[in-house]
Amino acid sequence: MDYMIFADVSIDIDMAFADKYDLKYISMEYILDDNSFNCSRPENDEMMHQYYEKLRLKASTHTSQIVPNNYVEAFEGYIKEGKGILYISLSSGLSNTYESALLAAKMLKDDYPECEIEVVDSLGATGGMGILAESACLNREKGMSLSDNAKWLREHANNINFWFKVEDLMYLCRGGRVSATTAVVGTALKIKPILTIDSTGKLQTIDKKRGDKQAMLGLIERFEETYDPDMGNTVYVSCADCRDVAETLKSKLLEKHPDLDIKITMLSPIIGAHTGPDMLSLIYYGSKRKY
Repeated sequence: MDYMIFADVSIDIDMAFADKYDLKYISMEYILDDNSFNCSRPENDEMMHQYYEKLRLKASTHTSQIVPNNYVEAFEGYIKEGKGILYISLSSGLSNTYESALLAAKMLKDDYPECEIEVVDSLGATGGMGILAESACLNREKGMSLSDNAKWLREHANNINFWFKVEDLMYLCRGGRVSATTAVVGTALKIKPILTIDSTGKLQTIDKKRGDKQAMLGLIERFEETYDPDMGNTVYVSCADCRDVAETLKSKLLEKHPDLDIKITMLSPIIGAHTGPDMLSLIYYGSKRKY
């Protein structure tokens, strides 16, 4: 069966690749001060630069949940054409989008009993969803069936490693990831937490570094411990409007691993609302997550 591949618009992905393989998106909304924006596809870098500049000026921002009917509207037209749906969701450990998509799939199967819909929990976010989406598109091109593709993605989701650091701890504080005391003291002491997405798809702080230089070295150390070239050489460096720092990280990685295919992307407003400006992440296929 012919099938379409969808992902949350919170994904960070190389747009040339996404356009080539006709990746589809589920739109999401975000609020900036008193204005609501519907994000129907990844924003361009200039738009994201303006967004993060406003956050640096202390604009308030938050996101809203995708409701099941959004998925129904996005999927139904293709189902009527006889196409299947493979949907890659933001981690169930970070959002309720996965549960909403499952509910939508049930609603559609009630109306179209013969339709084939696979909802895959990415157990990740940002560039990790990008890597999974790339794999899904390449699997489809090789002739892999919808069900086999979904099975492959689920089996390998935990091979995607995430390491990142944030600049402003107050964003994590607002999301309940760190305490207010930790945020205030950490900011004053220029403490940079190293975070990961664990095997259940939830955020976890695993280390703390003093200053940006040590934080970047911490990301590289984790990469060296877990990178598996046999699984692929694609690396995503997703950043929240700190491209110069991202380019430095890319250069350091290429010094030792010149065969890496490193893609720098701008973090979406959906995820950026929860991390703030100048977040830097390193995402790739490697050993199974141990956290």
